[in-house]
Amino acid sequence: MQNEIKEPSDLLHKNGQLVQRGWARKLILKYNRENVKMGWHRIKEWDCYEIINPKFALILIIADVGYFGMATITWLDFEKKLVQNGLLLKLFTRGRLNLPPSSDTGDLHFSKKDAKMSFIREKEKRFLSVNYPGFSKGKGIKGEVTLYQDPDMDTMVNVIPFKDNKHFVYAQKINCMPAKGVVQIGQETYEFSEETSFSCLDWSRGTFPYRTSWYWGSASGLIDGKPFGFNIDYGFGDESIASKNMLFYEGKGHKLGEITFYIDRTDYMKPWKFTSNDGRFEMVMEPVLDNCSSLNILILKTSGHSMFGYFTGDVVLDSGERLHLDRFFGFAESDSHRW
Repeated sequence: MQNEIKEPSDLLHKNGQLVQRGWARKLILKYNRENVKMGWHRIKEWDCYEIINPKFALILIIADVGYFGMATITWLDFEKKLVQNGLLLKLFTRGRLNLPPSSDTGDLHFSKKDAKMSFIREKEKRFLSVNYPGFSKGKGIKGEVTLYQDPDMDTMVNVIPFKDNKHFVYAQKINCMPAKGVVQIGQETYEFSEETSFSCLDWSRGTFPYRTSWYWGSASGLIDGKPFGFNIDYGFGDESIASKNMLFYEGKGHKLGEITFYIDRTDYMKPWKFTSNDGRFEMVMEPVLDNCSSLNILILKTSGHSMFGYFTGDVVLDSGERLHLDRFFGFAESDSHRW
């Protein structure tokens, strides 16, 4: 378990099989989509940014899942206990949104009528913009947020097949990106400050089975003035090859083993508990808001609970140093997909 990939290569052989399998600290494998042997309806690609502070959050996603391409906007106000969602769809895109083959370079745009979303990459900065006049029953949302990514920081990259050895996931999670910008909804203006606001990126490319479920959690911020974050993630792909779990502290990644989520499904607002098989991640999250999602379009269905709240507990770095988290803000989710 925990095979670390250190040498660059193509992602896929010409027969569609993975060249290397395991985890990496950087996106060092070339996503050569032309070698994917599954049909267009099985290829799923997305860029998902979650910009968060303890008062409010903005989630922006551009995705192409074959059957359709979409841009989604979610605004969460944790003080008002408010969730607002917007969805833009283009049917049967079949990869024509042309999501970049790397998170390191390439821009991404989605537009439909008078609504636009863009993700622009320039050196160590990412520029996110959205303008959707129809958001929140015509109130409209527009804004620009700039993220900073230290070029030397570790990220959590996974290259693993599913257990059927037909499908695969190539995913990168980037944490601890300070966020600065302004978002306007109707007549209200919200400001993201680099001191309190941080973003993560879920960059995913792969071929997925028709039915897929997963668990994901993430948080970023400061501990005693030093950047800290984590990605905890399981449920899809053959994780006997590598887990998707990592701590980030001052730019360095600390790889973790398996982590299990304990959830009371009769009441998602009850505390969520997390424990690792190596004893290095023991945490409780107290939810403050449930971003409950549901999308049902003919044979396609997604549903889940994304809980935002405060993590309290202990983590252990590679060195053996123990860090205590006291009400560290982040999220954890349980999602199911039929796509």
